[in-house]
Formats: sequence, structure tokens, C-alpha cells
Amino acid sequence: MATVELERADLPTWPGVTTAALRAAFGVVWTIDAFLTWRSQFAGHYVGYLQNAATNQPSWLHPWFALWIDLVTPQAGVFVWLTRIVETLIAVCLLLGLARKSIYLLGALFSLLIWSTAEGFSGPYTAGATNLGPALVYVLVFLALVVLSSVEGRTPYSLDYYLEQRWPGWRRAAEWASGPALERVPRRLPWYEQLAAVVGILLALAFLFGGLASALNVSPPTPPNAAAAVTPLQLASSNPIDHARDAALPPLTGTGDTLAISLIANDATVEIASGVTYQAWTFNGTTPGPTFHGRVGQTVNVTFTNHGSMQHSIDFHAAQTPPNVSYRNVNPGETITFSFKLTTPGAFLYHCGTAPVLLHIGNGMYGAFVVDPATPLPPAEASYVLVQGEWYTQQVQGTTMAGDVAKMLAVQPDLIVFNGAAFQYRDHPLTARAGQRVRLYVVDAGPNLSSSFHVIGAIFAAVYPDGDPAHAQTGVSTYDISPGAGAVFDLVIPDAGQYPFVDHAMRDAFQGAIGVLDVRP
Repeated sequence: MATVELERADLPTWPGVTTAALRAAFGVVWTIDAFLTWRSQFAGHYVGYLQNAATNQPSWLHPWFALWIDLVTPQAGVFVWLTRIVETLIAVCLLLGLARKSIYLLGALFSLLIWSTAEGFSGPYTAGATNLGPALVYVLVFLALVVLSSVEGRTPYSLDYYLEQRWPGWRRAAEWASGPALERVPRRLPWYEQLAAVVGILLALAFLFGGLASALNVSPPTPPNAAAAVTPLQLASSNPIDHARDAALPPLTGTGDTLAISLIANDATVEIASGVTYQAWTFNGTTPGPTFHGRVGQTVNVTFTNHGSMQHSIDFHAAQTPPNVSYRNVNPGETITFSFKLTTPGAFLYHCGTAPVLLHIGNGMYGAFVVDPATPLPPAEASYVLVQGEWYTQQVQGTTMAGDVAKMLAVQPDLIVFNGAAFQYRDHPLTARAGQRVRLYVVDAGPNLSSSFHVIGAIFAAVYPDGDPAHAQTGVSTYDISPGAGAVFDLVIPDAGQYPFVDHAMRDAFQGAIGVLDVRP
């Protein structure tokens, strides 16, 4: 008995207290993480975390991300609940010191999985992030706890200690130590030293909370004199964009009763303002994708191939077709074909329909489909297609931007643009002739904001809400187009001059949604 008491007296106690403090503080961090998984926002964007992390990964990693996206997407609800249960279990066990051997191993493996999927081997759930990533830091903390527990053995500051006294076999789930380290009898600290330990725990919590903002992808408060995040307009060159997108309505696609469409989803870098680029998801390498032009009565034969880094799909607003068949998700490297008949005239949106659709449209996956009516509209000397869209950005490096999901959810766009780039038609105006009919096919891709379309100094000769000449409206100067909708506008301007066209929500015009119609004699 004296030998045992001597061991108790000589046994160092502070290392065990330090380990317990680290474990408890880490448990608080996991408790907050676990709490956040029970929010509806987490469930709503679960698949989006994986898809966002897959952005711009090297080609040799595409199969890994495609595997998880394909596995999770059809049964996202199951994976949401599994994540909630695992995170809550780890948090409770860390706080109580329960099943430490098992929970450290589970936590390390789970954190590795999160790091290599939802964080994309990088920072927290964000395209373009380059920091180490909180999940990998979690792995390192778990490994540190394993090492400390192996050296120190049992600790009275854990529920495991008391369970082992009643059921010695519990050690198999609780202890990493073996041999002499496991047989040592730990000693408790006196109350005043335990008080000092509590202070140490609080300091450890303060230290960990300092890094919690990164783990939760939440920015700390901005000091009053701190610079704001860089926006594309701040980075843009004062020189005009070199080449504006050709806005002219292409000729009717196809001949006879059929129309063949080939679309390829791929990752590409596109110019969104003069000298500023964006790491986009695109159709055929551009944002917007190609404009298609058909007529009522034609059968459209679609070939859609995914060369992107994740699942994509296609959704034509001009079609009536079963979405579970035609608009199904397509894995990288795969192709689908389907057909539908054009039955309704108008200016229609097409876009990627893979969840979360907000992210896929927000990253540039949209375009326009013009369908002529069976009874032709009055002939126009010039016809143009304008697709309004929004860019929500964060700086990756220099003048390269990537998507910011938080801004998309908060509806805080950095740019509102016609045909993908800010101010391009202000610097490279569209042309028309005085007294001649000009037709504008305007589609609002959103993903969030409506367009209040207006041509300054003009009144529309006709507005066709659906492209049907029988439904023409006259005497209209400004017309609202909801996200996902389109309209057809006719102008007959009697006098030569410079006529700006804008989204009359003036913030949108200020952020890039303005161009010029140069009407010549």
C-alpha cells in the first residue's frame, strides 16, 4: 500500500490537466460545429459544399470528387443526418472524456474525410481558398491527443476513469496507453490548482475561438479603418474591354423541321470586366453560353456532354420535357441526348439545373434560346440578344476572381452585366439606323435579381412578353423581367444619337448593367 501511495505522490499531474483542458476546449469547438450542422442552411447547401470544393481541382482529382458528388446527391438527406450524428457524438465525447481512444480515431478519420471532400484539400467550403483548412488542423489536434494520452495513461478528468473502475474492459475503448503508463494511478489536483486549471481552459478556449471564424467560414468584424474586400470594379482597367461579345441574333439554327444543339459543360476563365477574369463554370467555354435560334414547330435534338469537374445538367425554359429524364445530372466525362419540340415563341433562358442551382447559375452556366413565332414578327433591320446576369466574387489572386456563395445567398452582387461583362456595350456600342426597327431579345438569367429594362430617350414600339405578335404591348418605356424570364422589345427611334440601355434599378446600372445603342442617320 505504501508503494502505491508513493506512486500517487510522485506522479506528475499537470500534463494530465493540460491534456484534459485541451480536450475540453476542443470539445467546445466541436459543440459549436455540431450545432451549426442542425441549422436548415447547412442541410440546404450540403451538396453545394462538395461541388464548390471541386471547383478548379486538378484533373487527376476529378474522379474523387465525382465519386462523392454522385454518391451524396441522390441521398443528401441521409448524409446530412449522418454528419449531424457524428459531429454531435464527437462533441459530447470530447466534453465528457468518454471513449477517448475510439473518439480520437473517429474524429481524425472524419476530419480527414471533410478536408478531402467538402474543403477540397484546402480552406473552408470556398472556391479559391488557399489556407490549410480547419479540418486538417482538427486532424493534428486529434493526433496530439492520441500521443498525450499514450504517455499519460488514465486521467481522473474524464468519464472513462470512473467507467474503468466499474468495468475494467472499458479500457479497450478508452485508453491509448499500455504497460506501466496504463497501470499508474493518477492523482487529482488540490482545489486551488484546479482553479488555475480552469483559468488555463478558459485561455485555451479563447485561443481556439480566435481560429473558429475560419472553421465556420465567418469573417471577423472589420476594424473601422480596414480596407474593404477587393471588388472587380476596383481591379478593372480604365481602358475599355478589348472585345465585346457579339450580341447579334444568330441565324435560324438548323434546316427544315429539326434543330441540332451541342452543349459542353466545362470550367473556363472568362473576362467579367476590363482586365478582370473569373474562374467560371460554362457552356461551351463562354458566359453566357451560345445563343440558339429556332422556330415554333421544330424538333430540337440535344447532345449534352460534361467536361467539367463535377456533375452538371441542362434546363431549357423553351422546352416541355420530363426533367427527371432530360435534365438529369451528368457525371464528368459522360454525354446524354434527348429531344423536345418547340411549341411556344419567345426569348427563353437555359441554365444548369444541378443543385444548388444558385451556385451553378451564379458561376456562369446560362444562355439564351430565341424561338420565332409561327406568324413572323415585323421584320427588323437589326436584332440583338442581351442576357443579364450577376457576378458574386472573391479575389483569388491578382485580377482573378472566383464565386462567393455567401454573397449569392445574401444577394450582394459585385457586378450586374449584359452578356457576361460589365460596361462592354458602353465602350463598344450596338448600332442601329434612325427610323429603322431594332429588336432586342432580353433574358434575365439572375440568379437573384429582376431586370427593369429601359432605353433612355426612347419608348418601345412594341413589347412582346412571350414573343407572340398577338400579345404585343405598346406605349411602354420600362418593362420588368423576372429572373428566369425573357421578353422581346422593338424600337423605332426617329433621331440619330447615343441611346443608353440600362437596368433601371440604378444600382445595377452603376455595377455594369449599362450599354449604348448608337443610332446613326
